[in-house]
Amino acid sequence: MQEVSTAARTSPEAPRATLLATGTLITHEHETSGTVQIVRLADGHRVLTLENLRTSDGPALHVWLTDAPVIEGEDGWKVFDDGRYADLGDLRGNIGNQVYPLPDDLDLSQYSSASIWCERFSVSFGAAELDPT
Repeated sequence: MQEVSTAARTSPEAPRATLLATGTLITHEHETSGTVQIVRLADGHRVLTLENLRTSDGPALHVWLTDAPVIEGEDGWKVFDDGRYADLGDLRGNIGNQVYPLPDDLDLSQYSSASIWCERFSVSFGAAELDPT
């Protein structure tokens, strides 16, 4: 009986998730911390993840991708609805890890930041500049 080489017995490497962009949340209207990542999953779908999120509980909080620059301090609180933004839905909780699916047709090259946006008061609780990896 002929022995099969180890290379021939090893299955091809399975597709893996790929980190596309990452950023660290800064405080705006309310103390906010954590990280934001945009990930392409092994199946090709993309998601935005919030990791170790800590922010205040607020009314009508949403997760947005935006084309606005992240500006520290009060000058940065209200800039995110001035241009292009994609509303990824309600913030699911103010503490912990969360995953938000991205629409397949969303052109990520049009967005450079993420914000925890309060729709009721039109203000950012916190935001992160997204750096492509």
